[in-house]
Formats: sequence, C-alpha cells, structure tokens
Amino acid sequence: MNLSVTVVGGLHTAARRAAVDRLLADVPGSVVLHHDLATAAAGTVVRTVRDRGGLLASGETPLVDDCACCALREDLVPELRRLAGDGRTRLAIVELWDSVEPKAMAEVIMAGGLTVTGVITAVDPALVLPYLGNGDDLAEAGLAAAATDRRTVADTFARQLEYAPVLAVADSPEADDEDRELLAQLHPTARRVPIGHGDPAGAPASVPATEPASPPASVSASVPASAAPSPLARAAFAGFDVEAAAAAQHPACALLPAEADGHGVSTLVWNRRRPFHPERLYAALEELTCAAARSRGRFWLADKPDALLHWDAAGGALCVESAGPWLAALPDAAWEMVPPMRRVAAALDWHPEHGDCCNHLVFTSPGLDRDGLTHVLESCLLTDAEYAAGRDAWRKLPPAFDTLLEVR
Repeated sequence: MNLSVTVVGGLHTAARRAAVDRLLADVPGSVVLHHDLATAAAGTVVRTVRDRGGLLASGETPLVDDCACCALREDLVPELRRLAGDGRTRLAIVELWDSVEPKAMAEVIMAGGLTVTGVITAVDPALVLPYLGNGDDLAEAGLAAAATDRRTVADTFARQLEYAPVLAVADSPEADDEDRELLAQLHPTARRVPIGHGDPAGAPASVPATEPASPPASVSASVPASAAPSPLARAAFAGFDVEAAAAAQHPACALLPAEADGHGVSTLVWNRRRPFHPERLYAALEELTCAAARSRGRFWLADKPDALLHWDAAGGALCVESAGPWLAALPDAAWEMVPPMRRVAAALDWHPEHGDCCNHLVFTSPGLDRDGLTHVLESCLLTDAEYAAGRDAWRKLPPAFDTLLEVR
C-alpha cells in the first residue's frame, strides 16, 4: 500500500493542532508524527506518534550536528518508511514543530523516497499581522529550532505562509475583514480551507467557493467511500510538486501577489526597468522596509548590473541576498543548465535591451501609503543622465551594498 504523507505546519500552534485533529477525524487510518523541539537547546528531540484514539508511541532522538532538520531527517524518514511497510496507515500527517519550515521537511521526505501528497500551513487570521510585525529572534520567543537558529518570528512565519499551496484557516472570533483581506493578499493563489475553532470532532467545514465541487478521482480512491471527503481531507491527498514549489519561492520566478486594494489593505506592485542607484537606495532602506508589513521581490543595482538581488522584508527587518546572475548576463550555452521554470519566467518578461534585468517589488500592508512609497522608490532610480552614461559608468558608482551582501 502506498503511504500518503501530508505536512502540516505553522507558528499558530492552536490553529495547527485544530487542522491536525480535523484530519485525524476525517481520514480513517491516519496517524500523526510530531517532533517536539522544545528540548533542542539541550540536544534532544522528542517524537510522538498518535492516532485519533491517542498516543501510540513516543521516543527521544539526539540532535544531529546541532541541526533540527538533520535530526528530523534521521528519525522521521525511517518512521514513515515503517508506517508505509506495515500497510495499515492510510495517511501520515507530519505535524511540524512551531518554527520548522515546511519547505525543508517536504524536500527531506521526498528525498527519502516517500510521497508528499499535501503541504498545509494552519493560520489564525487574527494573528497574521502581529506575527508579520514581530521582528524578535526565534530564540527570544523560545521558538529556536537549534542554538544557532538566527531566524526571526516574522520572516519564518512569512515563509511558512507563502510556501504552502493550502492554508487551513481557523474560524477565529477575533479576526475581522481586514485580517482576512491581509491573508488573501499575502497569498492570493492559496486554497483557503476553513477549519473549526477548537472543535475538531464537530461537523466538517463547508466548502469555500474556491474548492472543487467534487474531489479528483485519485483523492476519491484514497479517502474511504463511506463518507464524502472534507475539504481538508481533499487537500491532504491533492498532490504536491516539490520542484514547482521551490521554483515559486525563487526570486527570479516567484509568483508574487498582484495589485489589490480592499478592507483597508493594499498591495502595491512596482516594476521598473531602470536600475537603482546604490547609495540612494541604501539611504532609503529603513523607510522602505518599514513602509509595509511584508515586501518581497527582485531588484537591480546599477553598480552590479549582472547580479539578481533578492528583497525579503518582514517585521521591520530586511534581508538582501544575491540570487546569482540575471539570465541576460549568461552566455547562451549556460541557459541549458537553468531550470525550465526560470527560463519561461524570463521569456514572459524579456526586455529587448535589458533582458530579464528589472526591479519587481511587491508591498502588502494595511494602511499602505501607495503614493509616498512610489515616490521614494522612484527617487532611488538612476536619473536620466546617470542612465544615459551606460553600464561602464554604472559600475563605478559607490558600492553601498557590499557590506550588506558580504562582498569581499
């Protein structure tokens, strides 16, 4: 019997547990594997396995090389293989610990020769803005996955949210229209499946308008025919493409949100072909970073015209990284080594002079000052005279980002 594996993650612990318990209730023959990293600082990880009836097994495994993902890989994959071999488990639900990111675990499971049929992030809409605004280190919040974990609450939550194709949305009494609109604009392509609030054994949530009226044939075959599968059960068996999900997160071809405005929340998409002046952009970083709850995308610096740079901001903190060269900077022979999805993304937005080089930044936030933000961004571009001077002159501009990019 083929074992289906669904990954359920998220920093919103109550919502995540409600989603897991809903799956246990809706899918007979399902079990949950959970690795608790609360003791990671002491060098151990606690594993539990349970079904709807309660605890089936528990154990402790050492932290490998101070790496939570390594410990999970060493312990999780063999346990999933054991479940696949016994033939009694229909669905293995991997409930991630709070700050563990689904991308790493989905890739670990697939690399172990197992089949990931779903990745779900559980969300409480009332907590989306507070978590995106939380720039504390995970260690300060007691959520670090290892002693060396330097991530923040905000950037971790953003990646959890944006990676998953399905969001299990808690019915939070504290959430209002602005909260739900913010969630929708941050990840507009996600399927949002409602889950009950603290009552997993209750009636299944109604199917939202974005859900298919009936499950795919493969899903119907996986879920027992004794009852129609719930929306969350369908999501757990829907299928998942690890490579496509990774490509959707790559700054060169990420599927970024579109322009939107509703319930006091706005998304500004800013796309320009002229590169940034490094000093003027650097001077504006704090203002731009704090202008929105979340901003992301790719950008182009005049003094580094061949480098594709990644912009990733949340919680008042900005991460800028090099994502390699623009395709326009590569010789034709090197294109064969570039993933197809990136070549397609570049071709769809190819400029006759600059190729795929561009500034494509997206800002999402309640109360977004669109005009003010646009003005600041435009002021950081090369002037007409600077632009006309050409690339040789651009490269001689002061390298203001070298420290941030750790260029030596």
